[in-house]
Amino acid sequence: MTTYIGRFAPSPSGPLHQGSLVAALASYLDARAHGGRWLVRIEDLDAPRVAEGADRIILGQLQALGLHADAPPVYQSARHPAYRAAFDALRERGLVYPCGCTRKEIADSILSARGSLPAGELPYPGTCRAGLHGRSARAWRVRVPPGVVRFTDRWLGPVEQDLADEVGDFVLFRADGMWAYQLAVVVDDAAQGITDVVRGQDLLGSTPRQKLLQEMLGLPSPRWMHVPVVVNGQGQKLSKQTGAAAIDTGQPVAALQAAWRHLGFAPFAAGDLAGFLAEATRRWQERSR
Repeated sequence: MTTYIGRFAPSPSGPLHQGSLVAALASYLDARAHGGRWLVRIEDLDAPRVAEGADRIILGQLQALGLHADAPPVYQSARHPAYRAAFDALRERGLVYPCGCTRKEIADSILSARGSLPAGELPYPGTCRAGLHGRSARAWRVRVPPGVVRFTDRWLGPVEQDLADEVGDFVLFRADGMWAYQLAVVVDDAAQGITDVVRGQDLLGSTPRQKLLQEMLGLPSPRWMHVPVVVNGQGQKLSKQTGAAAIDTGQPVAALQAAWRHLGFAPFAAGDLAGFLAEATRRWQERSR
């Protein structure tokens, strides 16, 4: 196998909390257990959600927790030309098209066709696939071919999704003039040579989309592992939006132990950061065999 390269890719909308630390620790340990490299990417494309200085806070938290990256961080906000090049390559082959639909119009179309709205994401009904019919373009979508997308997740096992039916033609260039997460992640993972993506199960639904884009762009697909997310007392995913507290880097071993337990491992005694990370890497390596 190519030398292992993993990554942790936080959005700088606030400091790391316990939920994001679980993903950071899992990705770090998986890279170290495979004798690989571990990179950090700051996913700051969604400018309205970026908190000033949050990137520096996150990088400082990772250092305080002993999670040292093997290269300087990459910022998505500096990579717009790469996303444009990938988009243009798809456009030249007729694999994307402009869309004039609003979210309400999409919901109305689904309600009219199906009689009810599905829980969660609204699958795009293909309204603009054959043209805008005099409307102005708001976004650009990729033409999703029929068929089931399959992959094997290293944590969850076999996963499949009928992408055309459950999601439909998804957005690559947003109505607000920003590149969509799905396109940016695929382009960045390829550019950084990522072989393994370890992240939370909240992003599992994105993987079929990213796998399809990788195939369309002729890019390699990494191995995926989606680890359990942390939820609050109301069963909501722990996040900055649900008031998650920042990691207490004054007690780094305690914070790492909590993330370790959430990943399903038994706690163990560790006197310092180096000792915890060395033993956790050894135990992760045993699990990965």
